[in-house]
Amino acid sequence: MKLNKQDILNALKTITVPGEGQNMVDSGAVTNVVTFADEVIVDITIKNPSLQARKKTEVEILQTIHREVYEKAKIKVNIKVEAPAAPKQTNEIKGKPIPGISNIVAVASGKGGVGKSTVTANLAVTLSKMGFKVGVLDADIYGPSIPIMFDVASERPLSVNVDGKSKMKPVENYGVKVLSIGFFTKPDQAVIWRGPMASKALNQMIFDAAWGELDFLLLDLPPGTGDIHLSIMQALPITGAVVVSTPQNVALADAKKGVAMFQQESINVPVLGIIENMAYFTPDELPENKYYIFGKEGAKHLAEDLEVPFLGEVPIVQSIREAGDVGRPAALQTATPTENAFQDITKSVVEQVVFRNKNLPETEAIKITTMAGCSAVKKK
Repeated sequence: MKLNKQDILNALKTITVPGEGQNMVDSGAVTNVVTFADEVIVDITIKNPSLQARKKTEVEILQTIHREVYEKAKIKVNIKVEAPAAPKQTNEIKGKPIPGISNIVAVASGKGGVGKSTVTANLAVTLSKMGFKVGVLDADIYGPSIPIMFDVASERPLSVNVDGKSKMKPVENYGVKVLSIGFFTKPDQAVIWRGPMASKALNQMIFDAAWGELDFLLLDLPPGTGDIHLSIMQALPITGAVVVSTPQNVALADAKKGVAMFQQESINVPVLGIIENMAYFTPDELPENKYYIFGKEGAKHLAEDLEVPFLGEVPIVQSIREAGDVGRPAALQTATPTENAFQDITKSVVEQVVFRNKNLPETEAIKITTMAGCSAVKKK
């Protein structure tokens, strides 16, 4: 017997698609029917991925064609499953905002020794000079250096009562509030803690501190991409991250990983940009000369490759190192190339924070939305 395609389609219209309620022809589930003499091939697509649904569909097609068209028909059923996409599980890390803190900026580096803490300290004092209320949390548990750079290594946070609760009052100098594990350890004492212990100490400094009203809280993160970083980002909704690197290829390779960490789907922290530290050396006696000791514009090129902003460069200047060692950040100097360099970089950071807050979803309740009152940035 020669089978007719329309007879097959009419028979298939009597079968309901599993879990949908429509017949398999009108719903579009049957994608093709081919007949040749007493043979028929039926191609069908269903959305139910279960083995039971596949078997039920095949049996119903065989029985219906045998019953309605020809009982001796040779039938082949090709079943394709196109299950609807499951809702995307982002598992995005979310933190709790701290009342009174408008923007939390993480300063990170993939590699140690690139001057991340020096940049953090100078960003902080420059923001303070520009009129912002600033705090610094030294999250480098194993190598805290912020207390030395702010000349407060011998200080200890006081306990204050806030709404009936005992809180740590950050140590303050140069208009910047500072907390660090260095305040609670001896100078010659090594911090030998596993990740959970370090994370607990960080949480105490974050949530048990009387930070008050801050426009910016800078987080001086440890080098690398490890447990401390994840703990910080789980504890706090970070406004954005700044990555510090030297122009050297070895440092750039790790800086690239640092940027990638913040861009992970589960972390999703906006990268405000990259700062190039130790960009070049200029001797005092030859102020027009530039010697690119660690390579030329490596961080700038990395920023271009990764399509993130380049925030500026800091030269190798002896006074920057000396200023950090004696606890008076170089950006406190006036009318010097060093002050100008940090002012330009800080201006770029603030502009990126403003841009980020205008164009991306909020992570905190309060944001900077205008540059009014910031002397280094003109209001547009």
